[in-house]
Amino acid sequence: MRQNRLLWLLDRLEREPRADPLIDLLGRAVRALPLGRGRDALHGTWLGHPVHPLMVQVPIGSWLSAAVLDLRPGRSREADLLVAVGLAAAAPAALTGSVDWARLHRQQQRVGLAHALSNTTAVALYAASLACRLRGRKGRGRTYGFLGLTAVGVGGMLGGHLAYRQASGANHAEEVPHIITEGWHRIGTMDEFPAGRPVRRSVDDVPVLVVRETGGTVHALADRCSHLAGPLSEGTVDDGCVRCPWHGSVFRLSDGWNVRGPATAPQPAFDTRVVDGHVEVRLRRQDRAERAERAERAERASDDREAGRGGSVVAP
Repeated sequence: MRQNRLLWLLDRLEREPRADPLIDLLGRAVRALPLGRGRDALHGTWLGHPVHPLMVQVPIGSWLSAAVLDLRPGRSREADLLVAVGLAAAAPAALTGSVDWARLHRQQQRVGLAHALSNTTAVALYAASLACRLRGRKGRGRTYGFLGLTAVGVGGMLGGHLAYRQASGANHAEEVPHIITEGWHRIGTMDEFPAGRPVRRSVDDVPVLVVRETGGTVHALADRCSHLAGPLSEGTVDDGCVRCPWHGSVFRLSDGWNVRGPATAPQPAFDTRVVDGHVEVRLRRQDRAERAERAERAERASDDREAGRGGSVVAP
């Protein structure tokens, strides 16, 4: 069976290095933007996944709606408004996409650059469309609009390739709860885990990061960063957190929470215990944590009821 021509072109784009100097220049510029903590908001850490796919709904939806209205006579004013709304929403959508793009692998950045160029072309065409519409050249404005929608479609196809074939923005630690078996797993003696140093172990062929604190507390997280599968065991440990060596995502060792992006998903965390000098870990599953919380609430409620009954006996 012959390979799909489109997929062949996309695979070739991933391997094409001629745009790499431009990618390096643009990547440094985006990473140097003085965004502060706002960078995490643009990544989507507050949302739990990248915010860029949410932001692009406004310009794409506006321009598609404008194209539908352009096919109906007498609706030019509404179409003009929708073109303008799409242009206004394109800038924040592009900003969220650029901060994500600057933290991708090189092959992903190559496709992402083509994605950005296609969308930039679409913005230029829609800007020309709006200018023509405002000058009363409705026919030419509609033509530019349909050309812009074509460029948006190409950009969407490239964005889909990035998201689904290249897994940019996907949670690269999501499969861990589906692979690790139930129960405790022995991973080594306490002596094998020097205090404050990240150590890599394996449970059911899943890499696990293990860090022992000076006081003896042991923490364990899935080793592959949820952002792009960077090895956390090669990162740095500081102030109860581990920093990914690839793109700088920071995770809390106690529960795997993503303290800082670009990672938008937390790391799967493990319960730990020491038995006869050996460290054992067990995946901290959400349903188990919820059951434990419900049991604790029920026990507190029972204690409160007992205290209430006891109080009624001694009440005057």
